[in-house]
Amino acid sequence: MPKVSIVIPTYNVENYLCECMESVVNQTLRDIEIICINDGSTDGSLKILREYADRDERVILIDKKNEGYGVGMNTGMDIATGEYIGIVEPDDFVPLTMYEDLYNIAKENELDFVKADFYRFTRDARTGELNLVYNRLDSSGENYNQVICPFEKPYVTKFIMNTWSGIYRRKFIEEHRIRHNTTSGAAFQDNGFFWQTFMYAKRCMFLDRPYYMNRRDNPNSSVKNKEKVYCMNIEYDFIRDIFMRQGNEELWNRFKYYYNYKRYFSYLFTLGRISKEFKRGYVDRISKEFKRAQLQDELDFKVFTPNTRKKISLLIQKPIAYYWKYVVFAESPAGKMFRKIKNSL
Repeated sequence: MPKVSIVIPTYNVENYLCECMESVVNQTLRDIEIICINDGSTDGSLKILREYADRDERVILIDKKNEGYGVGMNTGMDIATGEYIGIVEPDDFVPLTMYEDLYNIAKENELDFVKADFYRFTRDARTGELNLVYNRLDSSGENYNQVICPFEKPYVTKFIMNTWSGIYRRKFIEEHRIRHNTTSGAAFQDNGFFWQTFMYAKRCMFLDRPYYMNRRDNPNSSVKNKEKVYCMNIEYDFIRDIFMRQGNEELWNRFKYYYNYKRYFSYLFTLGRISKEFKRGYVDRISKEFKRAQLQDELDFKVFTPNTRKKISLLIQKPIAYYWKYVVFAESPAGKMFRKIKNSL
């Protein structure tokens, strides 16, 4: 049994894939398996993966038709045999000691999962120099380096959403049948995986040191896709359905307010991403969703800051006013200048 299975879901990333693969095959933890899922790439990605599979017996290559991120990730997890499972996006890369360090901590503390801080980066096309931004999972800094049960501290679901900055015990994943959403053509299907790991874990840990290197200059990344408007909404419907299927009212009641906290900021991210022609309709859609959450006692304003409470109240009561104030004006030159001046005070 390998200590860690690393799943790399791959689609048309030939410009970045070698850097990613070099960082994985050269890990100081040698006892790993590297599961590369080629999801119907039409560029040179498959050729690159074949070269690595030919050179390194730890690389397992699955070549399949294009079915999307969720199907690819589930395929990789289905064949993984490691004690723990890690995820690397093929346009990112990882430090050489990442999986050895995370595995040792996970084993020592018998963790369902362990996650660490990370960097977001862009690379100067002319000099190759990296521009790094440190991202802390826990902005308060109070929950690091200790064993935590998310059910006892559900606020930890407010931490930065990602699934690739840590590793997950495979038997934990299999016991709870944790898998990604497979809706055709959707995106952001890591959100559902994130929520399942938090709702089921009994022992997890967050580390206050950075490992994973998350790229932010790939123009084909899903975070830059302006056309997929409602995929985040579909994903949060998927998450809610998982809670409802459990028949465990206690589990839903414990997490429902933080679910809606996370949902609001995920929708804000979507508002900033999609094309202008979709924004007005999107505000109307999320207004109805949060109005329904309020009526069903699934929204607790106390988990938000006072400023965010005002915004959500306006969104629910007057979506048109919200649209003009927080979308049209906020994205205008005057709105951007106002924020710049406010932040400098």
